[in-house]
Amino acid sequence: MTGARSDTPLVQPAAADPGLVAVLTELFDDYRSTRPAPSDHVTFDPGLWAQLEGLGLTRLTASEESGGSGASWIDGAALLGLAAAAGAPVPLAEHGFLAAWLLDEAGLPNGGELRTVCRPDPSGRALNVTFGRDADVIVALWEDGQTWRVADVPRDHVDITPGRNLAGEPCDSVLFDLSELESAPVVDDAVGQQFHIRGALARSAQVCGALERVLELAVTHARHREQFGRPIGSFQAVQHLVADIATESSLARAATDTAVARAAASNWEDPGMLFMVGVAKSCVGHAASVVVRNAHQVLGAIGTTLEHELHLLTRPILVRRSEYGSVHEWDETLAELATHAGRDHLWPLILTGRR
Repeated sequence: MTGARSDTPLVQPAAADPGLVAVLTELFDDYRSTRPAPSDHVTFDPGLWAQLEGLGLTRLTASEESGGSGASWIDGAALLGLAAAAGAPVPLAEHGFLAAWLLDEAGLPNGGELRTVCRPDPSGRALNVTFGRDADVIVALWEDGQTWRVADVPRDHVDITPGRNLAGEPCDSVLFDLSELESAPVVDDAVGQQFHIRGALARSAQVCGALERVLELAVTHARHREQFGRPIGSFQAVQHLVADIATESSLARAATDTAVARAAASNWEDPGMLFMVGVAKSCVGHAASVVVRNAHQVLGAIGTTLEHELHLLTRPILVRRSEYGSVHEWDETLAELATHAGRDHLWPLILTGRR
């Protein structure tokens, strides 16, 4: 096939640091066993946040020069996934992966305050600001003519209208007076797209972690729940449901890990990142539908109760698959990229994200 070869090698997914994963696994296992009883309304957990901050995990991927830990996105994705699998109600992606990066890009100081992040529209209004009411500071990114600007805005300098998303998480409307904000320009004119794809990949990593925890719950339930004198996992229909959960979770993980590996290897400078993240977001989004539906079928009535863990995973899965671009939007992006590549350049696009 013409154009099937590429000078850019396929980056193989790398594993996160085993020591870090062990620490994170123990931490979130402990949290899962001691967290408050589930509720319709999710609230920020200051105790867990303090614990994460004490371990240097709240700004894991932020640069060391700005006070972060300087870890790669491979380690960062492990943190996001394991936290999501525990239903941890803390803004790790917003604070450490997006807000800290934007402040670095704009050359603004990054103190120890709790932050969330948003993109206000030209009127100064930002919708669906996760943990907006809980943050000390809200980092805003907006387009001012031909220039992107970033501001680090104390919470008491904005108007907040409380709200919640479908997962019951704090998700507020925030109104800024853009003309009055002290802000800094960002030199990189692609920062808007970078913000979008970084957010999309962070959400993909979170959903993958939650999908894998759902698989654990489904397998455990199928092994131990009995009907007609035997475990329901011995029935072929249930086996098919669980097998589909495992297949879709694995596909989502493979696509996400590939995009994370590319981001880490190139420090987000690879021009194929849009395609790689698009594949991850699409695979994650489609997997979410199958996994959530099948898991609730396997667990039956117990899976719909407030006290069961399942809804702490499935509701955020459905919310996060549509943040930083819906499944439909990312599918359209992939279709446009593939069509533009054409027959002769489609294979290099799939292998490397580049035409």
